[in-house]
Amino acid sequence: MSNFAFNNPAFQQQDPRNVATYPGAPQAAQGAQAASFQQAGVDAAVNAQLEGMYAAPPAGAIETDRMSVEDTVWKTAGLFGILLVTAAIGWVFTLGGIAAPERDPYNSFAPNMLPWIIGALGGFVLAMVITFTSRKKVRPALIFAYAVFEGLFIGGISAFFEVLWPGIVMQATLATVSVVAVTLALFASGKIRASAKMTKIVMIAMIGYLVFSLLNVVLMWTNVLPEGQAFGLLSAKVAGIPLGLIIGVLVVFMAAYSLVLDFDQIQQGVRNGAPRKYGWLGAFGIMVTVVWLYVEILRMIAIARSN
Repeated sequence: MSNFAFNNPAFQQQDPRNVATYPGAPQAAQGAQAASFQQAGVDAAVNAQLEGMYAAPPAGAIETDRMSVEDTVWKTAGLFGILLVTAAIGWVFTLGGIAAPERDPYNSFAPNMLPWIIGALGGFVLAMVITFTSRKKVRPALIFAYAVFEGLFIGGISAFFEVLWPGIVMQATLATVSVVAVTLALFASGKIRASAKMTKIVMIAMIGYLVFSLLNVVLMWTNVLPEGQAFGLLSAKVAGIPLGLIIGVLVVFMAAYSLVLDFDQIQQGVRNGAPRKYGWLGAFGIMVTVVWLYVEILRMIAIARSN
């Protein structure tokens, strides 16, 4: 049975001619229809625009001018590329044009220390300038120059050690890459994170190690230490183990934690939407830590092999 409520004329289909008898009815109907068509067109245009935005690739660091992990990785790779090129130059100049040295016990070899000295001094000065001026302005050119000087230093010191202990450069390189890879994997998986307490402990240890290193250099230059200690106090033995190996293990741990701090700063910069130029500082921090780690491992291996 039909519902009587629907018998009301308001629910009944009426003759359009009867509806049209009301004043303004035809104009209102036409206006409503035109507005409907206009709204439909706008909706279609908006939908097409949204589909295009969704289909487009995500905006990168260049489009947003914001710091990103990918952009920082490319910057870091570029800096290490510069370092490797200048390291090869420093290697050749240190050895007087010899690419693959062979130790000859019957002929004394005097390496050219100029690339080593220039690289160390230039790298140290630029590192200080970059560190204390980057809050006001980031200068990528200075960071490029730092990579050049560090390359000369790494190439020079590596060539010198390779002459004394053949194969040591490959050993130190593999060990450095292993430490960096493990640290990065643990940080990416969330297994290790930087903490305020651990950061304070490591910073105090780093300052203490810096004072010890300066003291050791002064003692070596003044010939206070007995002969036969090529690495100064680090060559001294504690329970038959060279002090350099004991301290070296702690230093490698400090360098690894410094890498964690570098990764954490990059992550914080990305989350906070820092300007893209600060990616250069992240790359600079990683390079400083990796170079420090390599030099320490190189010295540890030299101490172990000379023992």
